[in-house]
Amino acid sequence: MSGDAIVSDELAKKFATEKETPYTRWVADEGLDIISAFYVRNLHTVELKPWARRGGRGVFINHDASRTSNDCYVCEIPAGGKLAPQRQLFEEMIMILDGTGSTTVWNDAGKKVSFEWQKGALFAIPLNAWHQHFNGSGQAPARFVSVTNAPPVMNLYEDEAFIFNTAHDFAGRFNGEPDYFSDPGEQQGLLLRTNFVPDAVNLPLIAAKERGAGGGHIRFNMARGSMNSHISQFPIGTYKKGHRHGPGAHVIVLSGEGYSLMWPEGEEPRRYDWEVGTMIVPPNMWFHQHFNTGKTPARYLAFKHESVSIRNAQGVPKAWISRRIGGDQIDYADETPAVRSLFADALARNGLESRMETVYEAEKADLPEWQAKAAS
Repeated sequence: MSGDAIVSDELAKKFATEKETPYTRWVADEGLDIISAFYVRNLHTVELKPWARRGGRGVFINHDASRTSNDCYVCEIPAGGKLAPQRQLFEEMIMILDGTGSTTVWNDAGKKVSFEWQKGALFAIPLNAWHQHFNGSGQAPARFVSVTNAPPVMNLYEDEAFIFNTAHDFAGRFNGEPDYFSDPGEQQGLLLRTNFVPDAVNLPLIAAKERGAGGGHIRFNMARGSMNSHISQFPIGTYKKGHRHGPGAHVIVLSGEGYSLMWPEGEEPRRYDWEVGTMIVPPNMWFHQHFNTGKTPARYLAFKHESVSIRNAQGVPKAWISRRIGGDQIDYADETPAVRSLFADALARNGLESRMETVYEAEKADLPEWQAKAAS
């Protein structure tokens, strides 16, 4: 069974005009490409094109399945240079891939805040606030990856002047607070409310045994927006539980090496090897599972838009809940034998052994019984 559902050219032509949207036309008008793959081996080296309006270089990375919810782009600031000032009626979260520099944010009331960043920094742009990025090095370009919810905004209004040049301060989002990007924020459960993380690669995490393998996890709400992100880490010789969720999660590897399996229900898993800088975008409701085969803990950042989260009546993401009781996470006890043999082979090639036996045993104590509805 194939999940691609490819039809005849004749039928495809009948819907050709609906494939393009105001958003995709805008990207084309910017002179940039959209990489529609759901796997990019390395964001640090992905090819960019001149981006005249921003004054740098860029490329959009947006799988068809997520193109109407949120998007992703990589942008480069030239050595000794800066990007053009911009404001926008959509939200944006940024992680610095390479380089050092600074960003200035200001509103129409004239309140201005500046902060410095380096590789690994994570921050958000307040809604409709003016902002400008500066490269702190005169020798090398700086590069960042950004996820925004521009597609639905572009598709709704189809008016660049309105989206990029509306004079309105959202004071509840940003009012020129001097400590806006220096306040460490407030931790509530797994959620950290903050506007700036100086080093996402080494940020302390919170234990999250529910995802398996003794890993750590932290979730973010930044700039009081609806965009969200999280960081997960898992130890050497281990792997996460397989799960699925809605579209739009852009998973960026921050440390370690390994691979991910992805598959639509009913099909065989497909393998995607990763390293620092790899990005994987699981298509809508595809199962995916991440495996650490390196000699250090593996950590990734997942950018997405909250509207795609599928939750139960208690507000818990179904990707955290066992399929045995109606969730979208596969317990270790229910995975196929091929998952474990593939993992053992990958570890052996690196001279490592699996540390999963104790994890399998520990799961048994909390393993729920299959509910009839979930099993059917």
